[in-house]
Amino acid sequence: MKIPFNKVHLQGKELEYAAEAVKKFHISGDGYFTKKCSDLLETTLNIPRALLTTSCTHALEMSAILANVQPGDEVIIPSFTFVSTVNAFILRGAVPVFIDVRPDTLNLDETQLEKLITDKTKIIVPVHYAGVGCEMDTIMKIANKHNIIVVEDNAHGLFGKYNERYLGTFGDFSTNSFHETKNFTSGEGGALIINDSEHIERSEIIREKGTNRTAFYRGEIDKYGWVDLGSSYLPSDILAGFLYAQLEKRKEIQLKRKTIWEYYYKNLSSWAKDNSISLPYVPEHCEQTYHMFYMLFPSLSIRAKFLKMIRGRGINCVFHYLPLNDSIMGNKYNWGKGDCPVTEDVSDRLVRLPFYNNLLPKINYVIDNIINFRV
Repeated sequence: MKIPFNKVHLQGKELEYAAEAVKKFHISGDGYFTKKCSDLLETTLNIPRALLTTSCTHALEMSAILANVQPGDEVIIPSFTFVSTVNAFILRGAVPVFIDVRPDTLNLDETQLEKLITDKTKIIVPVHYAGVGCEMDTIMKIANKHNIIVVEDNAHGLFGKYNERYLGTFGDFSTNSFHETKNFTSGEGGALIINDSEHIERSEIIREKGTNRTAFYRGEIDKYGWVDLGSSYLPSDILAGFLYAQLEKRKEIQLKRKTIWEYYYKNLSSWAKDNSISLPYVPEHCEQTYHMFYMLFPSLSIRAKFLKMIRGRGINCVFHYLPLNDSIMGNKYNWGKGDCPVTEDVSDRLVRLPFYNNLLPKINYVIDNIINFRV
């Protein structure tokens, strides 16, 4: 491909910090750079605790354990999301309740939320799609009314805002991704955000294989042992060093991505309108993260025609999530086609364009080939 879908670029001192982690002879979890990343997130987001994890998936799994999910508990999750969002909870025995998305932001449709709540509902999982915030005021009001835990899947939304408040700071917990395709990366990685201080001690235990070793390292106890459920969720400090260099450059990275997103939008708007193609919608009260740029074609067949053309020109555009309600696993939980009609519709029509920090010098090649396509 002349233009890949994603491409990682060094933004600062990634290699220098990774090498420094090795020189410090502490390359396992919770080393020097892990602490610096946690401190940066806690200070910037003004939160009680941020714990780096090996992935956003593992952060979600930790939130399920922290929420004491039991077999039979129901978890309301948008059908339009990555499989990790649901897997983390069904691993604990939860039953997924799929909610459809809004046709404008492709976020959880908060108007459908209350009717899905039962006496078995344990958790609601808003997913901030493309780094555009869900309607968190409404979601939190409903959750508080019914005493339901909220776990924000913020894989796309780090440093985005809803009503001038950072995404990931509304719910009991939130999870973030530092996968290679995200705005800030360590290749693989994630973070669990703890928004209620009472969960900090247990979250540290779960992350350390169910032991109170973190408290031992801080000198709070004279020996550590097995005290709770847990697993090995700590990333290497080498990865944390790489990530810290990216987080140091977060403003520069976001500015580059904003420039690319706005360039796409400006140069594709007229063509999109002429061809009945929808571009991303961002409400005025949301500050997006410029995580991705997508287009919604009029039909599945037109999307297929476009993808064949654009890939033939060496430009790697991709579609996104398939409806979880109409998957093999979704069917096992008695969900099927027609249960989330908006999700099923947009899943058939969505195309994501190449989007990475240093795309700008080649973006006109992408745009010129797109606007030559006619529906």
